[in-house]
Amino acid sequence: MTVGAVSLNALDPTAVAGLDKETRNLIDRRSKVMSPLYRLFYQKPLRPARAFGTKIIDVYGDEYLDAYNNVPCVGHNHPRVVDAITRQLSLINTNTRYLQSDIVEYAEDLVSTHGPRLNNVVLTCTGSEANDLALRIARHVTGGTGVIVSRFAYHGNTRDVTTWSPASGTGVIGDEVRLVSPPDGFRTDANLAAAFVREVQTQIEDLQRNGIRLAALVVDSLFSSDGIFPDPDALTQAVAAVHRAGGVFVSDEVQSGFGRTGSAMWGYQRCGVDADIATMGKPMGNGMPIGGVIMKQTHAERLGAHVPYFNTFGGQNVPVAAAQAVLDVIRDEGLIANAALRGGQLVDGMRESLDRFGHCYHIRGAGLYIGVEFATDLHTKSPDPSTADAVVNGMRRRRVLISRCGPHANVLKIRPPLVFSHSDVDRYLTEFDAVVRDVRAARD
Repeated sequence: MTVGAVSLNALDPTAVAGLDKETRNLIDRRSKVMSPLYRLFYQKPLRPARAFGTKIIDVYGDEYLDAYNNVPCVGHNHPRVVDAITRQLSLINTNTRYLQSDIVEYAEDLVSTHGPRLNNVVLTCTGSEANDLALRIARHVTGGTGVIVSRFAYHGNTRDVTTWSPASGTGVIGDEVRLVSPPDGFRTDANLAAAFVREVQTQIEDLQRNGIRLAALVVDSLFSSDGIFPDPDALTQAVAAVHRAGGVFVSDEVQSGFGRTGSAMWGYQRCGVDADIATMGKPMGNGMPIGGVIMKQTHAERLGAHVPYFNTFGGQNVPVAAAQAVLDVIRDEGLIANAALRGGQLVDGMRESLDRFGHCYHIRGAGLYIGVEFATDLHTKSPDPSTADAVVNGMRRRRVLISRCGPHANVLKIRPPLVFSHSDVDRYLTEFDAVVRDVRAARD
């Protein structure tokens, strides 16, 4: 099955001639030694030199407000994370083959945030590895091979994961994979939960007709790559249908976890459902390479009885120290409540600006993960990627970093570090107001 992909936010090679000589030279050097698989963001690439909190400083000394990077979830170079990494690196940095209390203590703390159902963790380097392992577990414990994901989902870049990660850009998904539409509250007035469960049930039945047993529904509960659809009720009935079919629910928490939604530590908790397996990555170590799979003890035992798992860098002491500091900072600094507060302020302010300048849009989000979808008109609701691109690059010129997402690249993606402050919100909204005014004026 072929799925179209959009090269989101990438630098247009034809625009390089308009850049300064030093930047053009560095782009040329990069292109000679670094793979074309890589992409640069923005019409004028950012050249960062250092960062702190919600700010990035470029090589020219200019300060940018970071409203995009969810990886440093407690802020760039948070002093407690830096201190934890530095102290641990001066002691030892080895692997999980040795008995070390710091790793066990972190596993205990991480498990406690998930509750009694998910009580066993495997540490990896990345979210891609975590999702790869999670589906191996799901297939082992269910005896099935089929997987259901959302239509433009992104779950990683290993060879297996790309076959059920349509937004990965490979253009091909596996024969045992079925796609469902996200709960799109912009294009339908129907009951989103009912519509979503009907799609899931339809795909379960299609797998069965083709002799394929369901292994798992894998979902990022914010449907981030699809365009950010945060309806909290959509999963409840769908997960029940998956369980009736003998499958498991894998909650991909790389985007929605670590308090980003402003209402719970984990996305599945916000939705009021129980995950059978949850996966984590990116923000887990505030930029250090660490991910993980958490599951029921019985699932871990069933796989472990047949397949040992070891990852040289998964669960090393230094990334674990960073990850422990992340959990501590989220709790001690009240960052879940902060995500709810600042996210609400951003949504209200952006809505006011968009209404004032007459844009056709739909805004949605949860906590500090917000999407603004642009359409050509409210009747057809046809995607408008050119406006989204103009806003992203307009914000970059005003030194505020955001991005865009969705299969048509027409949805702004706003997901700042969880330490976003009141002054950050004010700065963001001031620049956003100016940009959407200018974009509208250019259209008229």
